[in-house]
Amino acid sequence: MKHLIIFNLCLITLFASCKTEPENKDDNKKFVLSDTVLNMIQIDTVRKCNIDDQVSLSGEVSFNENNVVKIFPRNSGQVIEAKVSLGDHVTKGQVLAVVHSADIAGNYSDLNSANADLSIAKRQMENTEALYKGGVSSEKEYNEAKQNYNKALAAKNKAEVTLAINGGKNATSGGQYYITAPIDGYVVEKKITAGSYIRPDMGDYLYSISNLKNIWIYANVYETDISRVKEGYAVKVNTLAYPDKTYDGKIDKVSQVLDSSSKALRARIVLENPDMLLKPEMFARITVLNQGGAEALCIPTSAIISINGKNYVVVFTSKEDVKNVEVSVIKTVGDKSYISEGLDEGVKVITKYQLLIFNQLLSSK
Repeated sequence: MKHLIIFNLCLITLFASCKTEPENKDDNKKFVLSDTVLNMIQIDTVRKCNIDDQVSLSGEVSFNENNVVKIFPRNSGQVIEAKVSLGDHVTKGQVLAVVHSADIAGNYSDLNSANADLSIAKRQMENTEALYKGGVSSEKEYNEAKQNYNKALAAKNKAEVTLAINGGKNATSGGQYYITAPIDGYVVEKKITAGSYIRPDMGDYLYSISNLKNIWIYANVYETDISRVKEGYAVKVNTLAYPDKTYDGKIDKVSQVLDSSSKALRARIVLENPDMLLKPEMFARITVLNQGGAEALCIPTSAIISINGKNYVVVFTSKEDVKNVEVSVIKTVGDKSYISEGLDEGVKVITKYQLLIFNQLLSSK
């Protein structure tokens, strides 16, 4: 506001000084920018650009399936307690659920039996060895005792491995085992509750955990827009939750098959999510920016002055040569406007405080 007031005062002073020159009538009408005003304005150059196009799509936030771990049941049993909820942050090794399992109880029973058999086989082998060395037992009996010991040892090792595969270090001899988080992240899917029964052959997972440091956006591309949406195109993403925050990204992949229910292709966008604001299932608005093959002269949209259905810019050649020029705008895409008539490539236009200068030029005529 302070700069605007100073700028207005500079223009008023400038215009007044132009009117008080008594010597030359041509000088009275000449508009000259002072050095102060010259330092406050911004100037850009007319150039040729590819004509950008915009496509607005709807979509939703999803987790990055390359950064997600799905946890499947190792044993049958009943869920005693589900300790985490959807959306909770978990750390590696944290207990997610407690399951009471007959399989685990059976594994511990097998291990205990194997340990008992091994103890007996070892004692028999040691006794037979002593008798063999004393000349009481034959070598055959001693070898048989050693073989029985090796078999018992193998049975014990097998029971230990089976228990380890089934979650032995997270299990108790009472038949309970703990489902733990394999990574740090957020619970993005949960399919069990306390009291539910689970089986390894049910083919479904219990939890999905993702770190959400980067996420996927799935955009729906309908048939009319398929030719305008391609891999590599830049996009801007907004969500209902944070309408003033815009995320920049690129289309990573476009499916080749239309969804049977929505009749749309799905375009996938990968976004970094450092502040963790984007959550799976959020609604998203996606603006696709693509470049057409045609070229046209372009200027910053901020340079355009629209009055009574016409568009103008303030052309700057020097501080003594500033004029209003009417232009024909082909289209405006974001901060860029495309011009068909009124300007030539390389011409300079004022993009800041141009409206005030425009009005002063009008009043000086």
